[in-house]
Amino acid sequence: MNLQVKLAKLEEVKSACRTDSPARERITALFDEGTFTELDGFVCTGKEGVGVITGYGSIDGSIVYAFSQDVSACSGAVSKAHAEKIAKVYELAVKNGAPVVAIFDSNGAKVSEGVEVLASYQKILSMSQNLSGVVPQIAVVAGSCVGISAMMAASADITVMAKDAALYLTDAQEDASAEAAAKNGVVSLVEEDALSAVKKARELICVLPLNNLESAPISEGTAPAEAAIDGNTASCDLVKAVSDAESVIELKADYAKHVYTALASIGGSTVGVVSVKGELCDGCSAKAASFVRFCDSFNLPVVTFVDTEGFKSGTSPVTAAKLTAVYADATCPKITVYTGSAIGAAAMAFGSADVSFAWPTAVISALKPATAVEFFWHDRLKGADDTAKTRAALEEEYADTEASAFNAANASIVDDVVAPAATRGALITALDALASKRVQRLAKKHSC
Repeated sequence: MNLQVKLAKLEEVKSACRTDSPARERITALFDEGTFTELDGFVCTGKEGVGVITGYGSIDGSIVYAFSQDVSACSGAVSKAHAEKIAKVYELAVKNGAPVVAIFDSNGAKVSEGVEVLASYQKILSMSQNLSGVVPQIAVVAGSCVGISAMMAASADITVMAKDAALYLTDAQEDASAEAAAKNGVVSLVEEDALSAVKKARELICVLPLNNLESAPISEGTAPAEAAIDGNTASCDLVKAVSDAESVIELKADYAKHVYTALASIGGSTVGVVSVKGELCDGCSAKAASFVRFCDSFNLPVVTFVDTEGFKSGTSPVTAAKLTAVYADATCPKITVYTGSAIGAAAMAFGSADVSFAWPTAVISALKPATAVEFFWHDRLKGADDTAKTRAALEEEYADTEASAFNAANASIVDDVVAPAATRGALITALDALASKRVQRLAKKHSC
């Protein structure tokens, strides 16, 4: 058989193996045009294929690895061959320090392979977990995502889900909708359809470091439109007002809404932003803690805005302790801005920062002003003609004196008091000053 015949045979086999499908369209759309290179494209089981397309390409010029499950071949069922293709993606990603994008669309395991399929699942699940914190992992739930695949998707750094997709662990009767997953904090973003979700994954890769030894990309940092901000400004508007124009990507918007988390650019640098507004519940603490842990894994600076009167009644001490531990343990640059109330244990949970600012209107205290007045100034209520009016005046006085931002600055709790309008400038200066921060922790496997 001569070369021309073999080349013709090659094109014939390629054509047979690389038929058009939603899975191929998705993985191709992820990368810069013309850069996708398929891996193991000739691997198949009989005439059906293996239900997954794997490969690599460039996103904004950087190499990224990806797999896209193909529900049109073997229902996207995970078999040994399927798992081996995915395993190679993880192996190459860790060797080259490149991000992984996983696009899920499968009806589950290929149960006809029996116990072998469990070993296959175990291999890729273990590899994805071992890669956690080494390179960014973005999961896209484009269709059905069930069982162990749901575990993998939920454990990614950021999970993006199409509105019409389904995600569940054990029972199809449970609410598997994107709306439910968003409310439960399982997914970070919900997009209109699968291709929109893929495009969002591409956008996220463009602002994240390639791995835990690299720095995040630096952008031009266009200033936002001027906006008046004060203690009543909603978290989303506050973050947009201090961030570069059109740079904010909010994550887990429908979960634990008293805590706002987002990736953004401030002065051209990618940062993680946490904005706390209201009492903290278990979900709020968990949301903030997991986000800060993610940022710390890739040395993204964390900017935290604090306006809280404390932990909600019934909040678990364990959850609160974990939030405090995450902030204390994080070695990435940390900046805290006290914009309103910062009372008691909740205030201290966010107090582990390299640089802290406060607005002049901030109230920073171990006790709520109302409680402090009862404890320390109760004698001043005696003989008052209008007790309620006097108490309110004393609470205001306590907030303006003992609990004021200036008193906190005098006690070195905050480093500077800045006007709300000057916050963006203060953050840019602080981020520049902390850009070369390096911290060596005591030797240990991990914190508890």
